[in-house]
Amino acid sequence: MPGDMKNPSERLYLMGIGGIAMGTLAGMLKDGGYQVTGSDTNLYPPMSTFLQQKAIAVLPGYDAENIRRTRPDTVIVGNVIRRENPEAREAEALGIPMISMPQALERFVLTRHKSLVVCGTHGKTTTTGLLGFVLESAGLDPSVFIGGLVKNWDRSYRLGNGLYMALEGDEYDTAFFDKSPKFLHYRPWAVILTSIEFDHADIYRDLDHIKDSFRRLNRLIPPDGLLVVNGDDPDCLEAAEECRAGVITYGRGSRCHWRLEQVVHGSGRARLLVKDPAGGSVVLESPLPGRHNALNTVAVLALCRELGVSEAAFQEGLRRFEGMRRRQDILYHDGSITIIDDFAHHPTAVRETVLAVREFFPHGRLLAVFEPRTNTSRRRFFQETYTEAFGGADWVAIKEPAGFHSIPPAERLDTQALVRGIAAQGIPVHLYRELDPVTPDLLARIQPGDTVLLMSNGSMDGIPRDLAEACRKVFGRKDRRSRAQGG
Repeated sequence: MPGDMKNPSERLYLMGIGGIAMGTLAGMLKDGGYQVTGSDTNLYPPMSTFLQQKAIAVLPGYDAENIRRTRPDTVIVGNVIRRENPEAREAEALGIPMISMPQALERFVLTRHKSLVVCGTHGKTTTTGLLGFVLESAGLDPSVFIGGLVKNWDRSYRLGNGLYMALEGDEYDTAFFDKSPKFLHYRPWAVILTSIEFDHADIYRDLDHIKDSFRRLNRLIPPDGLLVVNGDDPDCLEAAEECRAGVITYGRGSRCHWRLEQVVHGSGRARLLVKDPAGGSVVLESPLPGRHNALNTVAVLALCRELGVSEAAFQEGLRRFEGMRRRQDILYHDGSITIIDDFAHHPTAVRETVLAVREFFPHGRLLAVFEPRTNTSRRRFFQETYTEAFGGADWVAIKEPAGFHSIPPAERLDTQALVRGIAAQGIPVHLYRELDPVTPDLLARIQPGDTVLLMSNGSMDGIPRDLAEACRKVFGRKDRRSRAQGG
């Protein structure tokens, strides 16, 4: 068993266990020998499947009886849980200690490692996955904690005995009893900061409020640590001024220490030309599409070189990295039709994802389906910005999420205005209202050569996997028949 996790006989209960971070922590703790149970209201793949495979019992719903029956030593509280939750009230009444997910991670895992925190509005999941996989590939035996599943591992974490732990640093709040960002609990020794934009309007007032969180994080880096920061982002550079440690910049700008000079896409891979701080050139072959992933790759390269990873070891890890589930995740591909599932929800992420998929699949039509599901995206904060986010698509659909019309009209994203704005750019566009059947309609629209990109930070009511399965039955059967006829 990796590491020396404390008191493995302790009974731990995770409220909100179905969230990606909480489910990941549950898996780590179970592997560490702890007795782990939890509760949640709405489980769906991949986390539901993962918890089942780990034989972690999940009690449906939130009920005070669950706490009385399991009698845990410690309750770990996810940030979806509110103070009035019956299980939280029962734990408090029984005197059972309650801690947050970041506190649990710090207590049970992080104390054994130097912490490498990847943060920013965009790109942190894939960047953390790549960092962790490269460190493993280089033989450094890291621990890793990510808000997404690494395809190579088919899980979102790794327990190792090495010096380093790579963590995805979330700027969202911690728990109902701790409204500070999660990443402030992660004892950062080194940080990668990819970007700063306004997001999470339910907890942040404005851009300055978000920037203050990143300033606080950078102040925690010790003088012997390191900050690797996007040198093209002025807000990132401003936040970096708070750092007492060494600062290394990366980006496209001429003043960046690590400079991305060229990205060329072809045959499902990207070729990156990078200038290092000494003026030398590094050529990378990457499986990750898009300009944003190219820059994230350079950030990981910069940090890994500081950690002593050789160029050859980095190249090998990058070459073998298969990416993350739900990040440009190909669910179906038959040589003609491709179905892709992606987590994009912020307008910048939507724009970059559409462009990245277009670059990797330049032939045929690109059909982009977007569900504005987050607390921020379903409101009017990005009404105009979303209009400009689909420029690389040949056809666009906006899908209203469940509960969309419960938001007051004055606050709610105007989906009809969004559709009109997209159409004004000459892009065919369709609006799926909250209860419209989506999968059959999409299936009827798909033609040979199409790539369908589905973007949501939730399950999108299972549409991506339903559509992939429908394509497998309809087009896969046709493809097999045509090959048989041709042979």
